[in-house]
Amino acid sequence: MANINNGIPEKTIERLSEYRRTLLGCHKRGITHIFSHVLAGIHGITAVQVRRDLMLIGFSSDTKKGYDVKVLIDFIGNILDSPQPMNIAVLGMGHLGQAITKYFNGKGLKLKITAAFDVDPQKVNRIIDGIPCYHMDRFETLAEEQNISMAVVSSPTKVAPQLVVPIINAGIKGVLNFTSTPLNFPQGIVVENYDITTLLEKVAYFVKENDNKA
Repeated sequence: MANINNGIPEKTIERLSEYRRTLLGCHKRGITHIFSHVLAGIHGITAVQVRRDLMLIGFSSDTKKGYDVKVLIDFIGNILDSPQPMNIAVLGMGHLGQAITKYFNGKGLKLKITAAFDVDPQKVNRIIDGIPCYHMDRFETLAEEQNISMAVVSSPTKVAPQLVVPIINAGIKGVLNFTSTPLNFPQGIVVENYDITTLLEKVAYFVKENDNKA
């Protein structure tokens, strides 16, 4: 993934997103303040790491009462969120694409899946989980018309490399790739390659190693 230009490390950005989800859950339950060691325990890290992350983004608080949950949610939002909502397209509306769409929308973020694209006649020109699905041939045009700035690639792996040029031509600024083929883009397009198989094999390896030590 591209380096974070504003000096905030990539891993810190990931943890800030995780903190916010936890804080939103706390806020829903009526919890008004939370200590760093409690937030750390939920995420399996140290309180020192939580404090470092928050100091890095310039957040300070009354440690006697803990962090004000609502204030911290808003502060993290100012760091992570774009001033304007960002529209996302899903490329490939098979089982994975539909699962991503169903899970993601309705989370209350300034990120919204607004369109899907596929070549399957059974999916094209249909509304799937509330999202219109168009033929891939229309992607470049509709991406511009609908101000789509991010794309989620959930197509079959063998198709994924064919999507690179249309994504570039469409002016997409960020790509989340869920296929097992890494996709490379010119500088200026942020890409995160998320290979589920590799991650599962990584987990399986450490399970095996722990079993061998037992």
